[in-house]
This record gives sequence, C-alpha cells and structure tokens, in this order.
Amino acid sequence: MSKLRLWNSNTEAILWISFLLLILGTLNVFSASFVEAGQKMDDGYYFLKRHGISLLVGFSCMVIAIKVNYLKWKKIMFFGGIFAAICLIAVHFIGIEVNGSRRWLNLGITFQPSELAKLTIIFISAAYLGPFVDRHRQAHLSSFPIILALFMGLMIYKQPDLGTAAIVVGLAVILYLVAGLSKTDFLVLGSLSLIGVFYLTTAASYRAERIEAWFDPWMFKETSGYQTVQSLMAIGSGGFFGNGLGMGLSKFYYLPEAHTDFAFAVLCQEMGFVGAVAVILLLSGLAFYGGKIAAETNDGYGKILVMGIICLIVGQGIANIAMVSGLLPVIGVPLPFISYGGTSLIINMFSIGVLINIGRYNAKLRRDNKMSQEPEVIKRKLRLAKN
Repeated sequence: MSKLRLWNSNTEAILWISFLLLILGTLNVFSASFVEAGQKMDDGYYFLKRHGISLLVGFSCMVIAIKVNYLKWKKIMFFGGIFAAICLIAVHFIGIEVNGSRRWLNLGITFQPSELAKLTIIFISAAYLGPFVDRHRQAHLSSFPIILALFMGLMIYKQPDLGTAAIVVGLAVILYLVAGLSKTDFLVLGSLSLIGVFYLTTAASYRAERIEAWFDPWMFKETSGYQTVQSLMAIGSGGFFGNGLGMGLSKFYYLPEAHTDFAFAVLCQEMGFVGAVAVILLLSGLAFYGGKIAAETNDGYGKILVMGIICLIVGQGIANIAMVSGLLPVIGVPLPFISYGGTSLIINMFSIGVLINIGRYNAKLRRDNKMSQEPEVIKRKLRLAKN
C-alpha cells in the first residue's frame, strides 16, 4: 500500500485548513502592518519580510513534526519544558523590554519563551496523564505538570502578561479535566481557579480599569476602553464584503496593535463579514477534525496531546475574537496564524505537524490491524464454506 494512503481525510483537512489560515494571515499581516512599518522602520515590507522568515522556519518545523513519530518527543519536550522555565526566569533579568513588558529573550535569535511554555506544558501534561487515561484511572493534582504550569504562569504573569499566563495554566487544568479528576480534586481546582482569576484581574489597577471598561467601553472610549471602541468601529465599518485589502483606515494609528492582538479587527474591516466567517469556520474545522483524530487515537498520550494542541490553537482563537469584539476584556492574546508574531507562528505550525503525525500514525495502526485480521477472516469463511 502506498504511503500516500496514510493521508486520510482528517489529516488532509487539517493541512488544507492550516494553509488557508496561513494565506489569510500573511495577507492580513502585510496590510495591517504596512503603515507602521513604513513610519517606524522606513520599510513598508519590514514586518512582512520577518513574517516570511518565520513562515519558512515554521514550514521546516511542520515537516519535521510530520515525519518524526510523536512518541519520540516525550523526553525531548521534558527538557524543553525545563529550558522554557529557565528562559522565563532569565527574561526578568536580561529580557528585551517593549512597552513596559519583558517578554522577549535574545539568545542569538529573539524569541518569546512564553510561547515555548505553552507547547511544552501540553507535551509534559500528556506524558504524565496518558498512562492514567490508558488505565482508566483518575489523575492527581499534586504532580509535576501542574506545579510546572503554575510556576510558568507566575513567571509570565510577572512580565506582565496575564493573558498568556492564564493560557499556560488553563491548558494544564483543561488537560487534567479531560484525563479525569476525583470530585475532591475537581472542587479544589475549581475553587482555586475562581480565587486566582478574581485576584489576578483586580490586583493591578489597570486590569481593574479594563474590567470596568469591558462592561461599558463607550463610557471610557478615551481611556481604558479606547482599544475596544476602535476595534468595534473597525469591525462594524467592514460591512459584508469589507473595504478591500489594504483599504482599511484603522491601521493608521487609530487602532493600537493593529497587526498583532487586534489583527482580526483589521481583517473584518478589509474583508468584511465574509472574511470573519471564513476565519471562524476554519478554526471550527480545526476543532472538528482534531476532535476526530483524538477520538481515533488509541493511546492516552496521543489523545491528550491532540486535545492540548486543539485547545491551544482554537482556544486562543476564541479568546482573541471574543476580546476584539468586546465579549472579553482586553487580555493580549494573539489570533493563531493571523496575528503577527514569529515565535507563536512557528510553535503553531509545529503543533499542526504533530497533529498530522498522530493522525497518520494511528491510521497506519488501524490499517496494519485490519491487514493482520484478514487471513483469519478468510480462513473462517473457508471453514464455513466447507461445512
């Protein structure tokens, strides 16, 4: 049987959906960043060029992830998690400061350790929780992955970056819930989560102001509600088909972070309702076909890994779209594949490669099992025919 047969409908769909999101993202990055790149970098193509480099690296990582058996990443990602934790500590001392936040580290190349933390916490949680799923046993909260997630979350929160901190801890929590917890652990986890969310969102005055502006952004349209108001105006002005690629006005310094956290608002303005629905449908497609791969995966490690990757990409997508449309407070979460960000793009493309590898590997297992059973089926039919 040809190896090409292992590209089943689920993995093919995941690949094509990812490519379509990458195309939309590249167009949007160019359009949304052109003005700022021209003004600040004296090169309108500055961010597009950097995005192109990230795409090339991302494609390389995706191909590697598709080719390498996902089971081989267990030990590598354990050390990757330790490396990410060390980098998160280092950021506070030697990190690059931008707009009052230290989120980037330069070790020959500039990258965002918090993005690596998201990926490694999924792999480490899957490695720990997988055996519990295989044996149909309940996991325990007092374990290395949840402790590591809390430590990483604290380091990211101190940058400060509440949105990413919530994602890292939230990923671990969701995967533990998927694997199964005792009622006591579930109640403890739920109580601690509620207390943590309340404290973290009210501890800093500017976060409390964002919460206040979330309820009525128009009342604070000149201060803490400015981004939300400008975002809603951009979305509303796009109409059904949009103003046309490159024709939106929000990126002319009306909407802050137009090519990063609020890239979806620019996309809505220029591609309209049609473009917005396209992004939402593509993300929904990732969730649907990813869910099918998870359901067809035989081992607990692979199943948890698929669920983690889908939660990472689709969960961030939901959070970003909700934030941009005013359904959530401004939390600084990028839109996967659409927002500008090299580290995030590379991590997401690698994750898609892992997802495809899991789908292909389990398709091969099902094929091999079917082939091994065929001789017995034939013998049984022959015996019945003789009788």
